[in-house]
Amino acid sequence: MGNRLTQIATRTGDDGSTGLGDNSRVSKNSLRPHAMGDVDELNSHIGLLLCEPLPQDVRELLIDVQHQLFNLGGELSMPGYELLKEDGLLQLDQALQHYNAGLPRLLEFILPAGTRAAAQAHVCRTVARRAERQVVALQEVEAMRPAPRQYLNRLSDLLFVLARVLNRVEGGDDVYWKSERLARQSEK
Repeated sequence: MGNRLTQIATRTGDDGSTGLGDNSRVSKNSLRPHAMGDVDELNSHIGLLLCEPLPQDVRELLIDVQHQLFNLGGELSMPGYELLKEDGLLQLDQALQHYNAGLPRLLEFILPAGTRAAAQAHVCRTVARRAERQVVALQEVEAMRPAPRQYLNRLSDLLFVLARVLNRVEGGDDVYWKSERLARQSEK
């Protein structure tokens, strides 16, 4: 990796460009900085979620996810470089299986609501989906490994599941969308 920043206000971006990890410069409005920015925003939102009271196992998982997202952002900032490892994706798959096993079957779509922690997990989920779309857009024009896209896809699924888990921490439940189908079922 190149030199780490020791000075933050370099003024090199005043022209609308940003430096990548390989010392090349690109427009701040190009696909790669958009993907990097969305991954950074996701990591920041997970940091906000970590400010909430969480079960210890969820906290430890999210801290690991933050490190993996930093690796993913680093990989995005250095074209052709690999920082995100396969064990990160495996961890998400295992966590999905573990947390999903304890949840009831969904009756209907759920709203991004409930406890504050669950609602923040839903915010993280939506930012993860946006980051995934940006990575897909980048992969359509540049050759990249599938791992960044796969990680973000799996992470957004996990964040949905964790939101459901977090709604149940203190005996709560999912907040269901009031659909016509669900209303008809409850009338019976």
